[in-house]
Amino acid sequence: MLTVENIIKATGGELLSENTKTFHRVSIDSRKISEGEVFFAIRGERFDGHDFLEKALLRGSGAVVDRKPGSLPPGKVIVYVNDTLRSLQDLAHFLRMKLDIPVVAVTGSNGKTTTKEMIYGILSGKFRTLKNEGNLNNHIGLPLSLTRLNPYDEAVVLEMGMNASGEIRRLCEIAGPTHGVITNIGSAHVGRLGSYEAVRAAKLEVLERVSVAVVNNDDGFLMKGIEARENFRGEIITFAVNNTSDVMAKNVIVSKQGSDFILEIRDTERAQVRLNVPGLFNVYNALAASAVSVSLGVEIKEIKTALEAYRGVPMRFEIINMKGITVINDSYNANPSSVEKSVKELARLGTGGRIVAVLGDMRELDAFSEKEHRAAGDMIRETGVDVFVAVGEMMGLAAEESRKVKGGKAGPEVFIFKDVYSAKENIMDILKQGDTVLVKGSRAMSMEKIIEGITDVI
Repeated sequence: MLTVENIIKATGGELLSENTKTFHRVSIDSRKISEGEVFFAIRGERFDGHDFLEKALLRGSGAVVDRKPGSLPPGKVIVYVNDTLRSLQDLAHFLRMKLDIPVVAVTGSNGKTTTKEMIYGILSGKFRTLKNEGNLNNHIGLPLSLTRLNPYDEAVVLEMGMNASGEIRRLCEIAGPTHGVITNIGSAHVGRLGSYEAVRAAKLEVLERVSVAVVNNDDGFLMKGIEARENFRGEIITFAVNNTSDVMAKNVIVSKQGSDFILEIRDTERAQVRLNVPGLFNVYNALAASAVSVSLGVEIKEIKTALEAYRGVPMRFEIINMKGITVINDSYNANPSSVEKSVKELARLGTGGRIVAVLGDMRELDAFSEKEHRAAGDMIRETGVDVFVAVGEMMGLAAEESRKVKGGKAGPEVFIFKDVYSAKENIMDILKQGDTVLVKGSRAMSMEKIIEGITDVI
């Protein structure tokens, strides 16, 4: 589908060369491009793809630019456009709209990637399915993923991230989703958007495009927002553990090895499921994936098989046994709601030894930062964590809060480090055999380095 003709049709670009080719892939990285790929010279905050155009054309087969090169290299396709980023998005939309297939958009404050992967695991057993790889969920990564569409694809599942109001709306304009999943509403990005209501409104932008909405019925704040959207005329499919819903998990048992529950579809179909990833939140992710799949005609036995085959995503509540110490690697990212969920799961899973929370700063909270970190410290004390290792200036405030004695309840033993490197050097002086240890923090904190410290010593 990546023909020169389609690129020009989609972008309104001008063909500067006399060559016409069909490409097998779009690239925005001159270091990784290869023969048969077309390079989009994207301008970023800290780079300009045009600066690497010559290098890209040495390896690749063509380029889309918004600055005309001084000379045209022989044998290469050059398409000139007004804006390369907009052209990438326009090409993605053009290719998507050529196919009459379901496109599932997954958004929410927590669980997006895992839910996307679970949906993909189920749908790919029945349909030829495309997904966005890794965390390519923004205004560049999502359209880049869609350029990989081919005429034989039968379904698409896309994670949609956002940092500001209007971003989900724009991603939906590009992707044209038919189904929207909202996992939950939490405090991610509350610092940038200014309120929890603004976060919810930004996530609910997905309803402006889809005809089927899959929503978490145990999230009262989300459901109030759904109810207020009286102009949504599509189908709403609910999932929950507690509140009566279309798709439910009953008799849930959570352990370090995973979760067992009865998957119930509209009170008529049931299957016993063994989910091999731990955490109650992963049960919710599995329910969201099941609800989408049911709407697309997947049978419950096929859903069960795919969920039981799922093995998780690295650095997202990944349990590692390290010679007597159980480490929960949840270091990919953090926000107040995900930290609370993970700490409570830590307390639930920890048996026999000490419960240890190693937490790094939560970023992007802005004016809410001190309040949310202190609230996290209070939550840690109330949850019954035995040892709290705080990494970073703001998590140091959480440590201060956790030390306070409230209602006669003492806080955990506390260790405070200014950065991840000092925590890494000292972590094995703190941990003991039998400990269950959660490691979590915002991506910028690189908390996985602490786990490297544990590995190095052991």
